[in-house]
Amino acid sequence: MYKTGDLVVYGRTGVCQVEGVRREKDGRAFYALRPLYQSCDILTPVEGKVPIRPVISGEEADRLIDLIPTLEAKPVSGADPRALSSQYQAAIAACDCQELIRLTMSIYAKKKTAEREKRKFGAVDQRFMQEGESLLYGELGAALGLGPEEVPGYIGRRLGRGREGKTVP
Repeated sequence: MYKTGDLVVYGRTGVCQVEGVRREKDGRAFYALRPLYQSCDILTPVEGKVPIRPVISGEEADRLIDLIPTLEAKPVSGADPRALSSQYQAAIAACDCQELIRLTMSIYAKKKTAEREKRKFGAVDQRFMQEGESLLYGELGAALGLGPEEVPGYIGRRLGRGREGKTVP
């Protein structure tokens, strides 16, 4: 059970601080969460369906960033926006930083291919790239003591701006 002050990742909301645990008269326990990057409050059952896990450590964040050049960024293809959306949702629902890195790198590669071929970049791709980056940069920022907007620069500095020709998310 998490305690007051803990930083957790709550589903697709992203990083939240545990404000407390409340017990109902029937014995059920609820977390009171405050998202770090949104202005709302969340009350969710301790044994709820939405995944909740601790934010990774700063060391884990640096290890993940160091892995970026070794990760393959294959553009996800598919003409059917529903199938594409479903595939992207599965990656985001995994609630895993490495999957978010792969997702954002893949969509970014797709965007670069579209630009190179002078094709339009799809709205579904754009939406999921933004959501993936938001979740990823939020957690990495919380782990490293940075604001989400500082994370891309940190990644670039740590990796020397995408060495080995790999795309940096």
